[in-house]
Amino acid sequence: MPKTAINHHSDLRSLLERLNLGAMATAFADLALKAAKENLSHEAYLYELAKHEEEQRIHRRTARLLRQSGLPQDKTWRTFEVGWLSPTLRLQLDRLKNGAFLQDAINVIAVGKPGVGKSHAMAAVAYELILIGHPVLWTSTASLVQLLLAAKRDLRLPQELTKLDKFTCVILDDIGYVQHDRDEMEVLFTFLAERYERKSVMITTNLVFSEWNRIFKDPMTTLAAIDRVVHHSVILDMMGVESYRAKEAS
Repeated sequence: MPKTAINHHSDLRSLLERLNLGAMATAFADLALKAAKENLSHEAYLYELAKHEEEQRIHRRTARLLRQSGLPQDKTWRTFEVGWLSPTLRLQLDRLKNGAFLQDAINVIAVGKPGVGKSHAMAAVAYELILIGHPVLWTSTASLVQLLLAAKRDLRLPQELTKLDKFTCVILDDIGYVQHDRDEMEVLFTFLAERYERKSVMITTNLVFSEWNRIFKDPMTTLAAIDRVVHHSVILDMMGVESYRAKEAS
């Protein structure tokens, strides 16, 4: 290869790297050879090169968002049995996949008995949201409450809420299993109130709304919390779904 060609090759790689086009820098030579063999135009070669850069960026973004999310790795649509859900529930879940509900800060509440797939369904939806570029956080309600409670004790609750604000959607798993004292109830309510009409929350619970006083204790706080969660929401009523864990056990 002529020296000038070698220099151009090295210079082009360095230039692409300085422009933060690392995938292009890695692939341009191989794609150029492929383009020559297939007699592609300059525009077609450039398109293939740019497409490769985009695909690699999406791949890196998805990997980063998955690491940050805390999502359970095995709970996706591939492992979710939708066959025992009603057509209405299947349609509701299918409509959530495109993430349109996030634009209007709509919440999603999955209500059902233990073992019906509430958590799996919400995790599967969250995984699809990550694939289209939305940052989400999966956490048990108990873990989030303890995080916020520690922040409040350290006088940094606003800062912790700001960190959570970077997530387009926060999934609170098993809100019904948490029995809060007054301080815990207050930080949970503060979190829900802060996100109201700004960012979405997805919640799984085994308690119907009339039983949420077991979570928030105070009737007025319970009513206010339900109002903020339900005002703009999609309710997934899974109370009539049979437990798949009970099926497997039998």
